[in-house]
Amino acid sequence: MKKFVVFMLLLTPKIGLAQDNWGVNALQNLNTGTRNIGDTISGIVNVALGFLGIVATAGILYGGFIKMTAYGDADKNKSGNNAMVAGVIGLAIVLTAFALSRFILASLYNETI
Repeated sequence: MKKFVVFMLLLTPKIGLAQDNWGVNALQNLNTGTRNIGDTISGIVNVALGFLGIVATAGILYGGFIKMTAYGDADKNKSGNNAMVAGVIGLAIVLTAFALSRFILASLYNETI
């Protein structure tokens, strides 16, 4: 126990030196007042579709978990299958919406987003 405490005390300065300013200047690099409306809209759409993609992926994982823990129960197995299919359909819709939004915003603002 004594060796462990001494080791941890020797390790403490190394942990203190491991800090960095990563992310400190993130708010200064947002350029909130200097962006045009196309960049702002595309940023909002990308964040929203990214969140929906995470939700669809979570639905697929939830369906897989239900299916794995069904233990031969036909109703739970079917429920897991339905959740996985709904998640895959949702993910396909999100990916299609992402592609359409990129195309529409690029054609509206005549620039690469």
